[in-house]
Amino acid sequence: MKKLRRVLALVGAILLIGMYLATMLLAIFGNADSKGWLMASIVMTVLIPVLLYAIQLVARVFSGKNQKEAFRKAEAEQKASENKDNKTGHRK
Repeated sequence: MKKLRRVLALVGAILLIGMYLATMLLAIFGNADSKGWLMASIVMTVLIPVLLYAIQLVARVFSGKNQKEAFRKAEAEQKASENKDNKTGHRK
């Protein structure tokens, strides 16, 4: 999952930097479409991180990682409780 996050973060950064660079170059060279590129850059500044976050959520759901972690956590809590009971001499 960490590898996916890093790849998505890199892709998002490259897309945003490319968008900003294109906007800046078009504005410097006086292109008539520079206002449209500025608006696209502003929209993409919000949209790209939201989409990347959504992709991470979908990947997490399909991997079943949350269910595995919850199961492991419950097992660890149960073992800790059993160890505590064994040390104090109490049994359920």
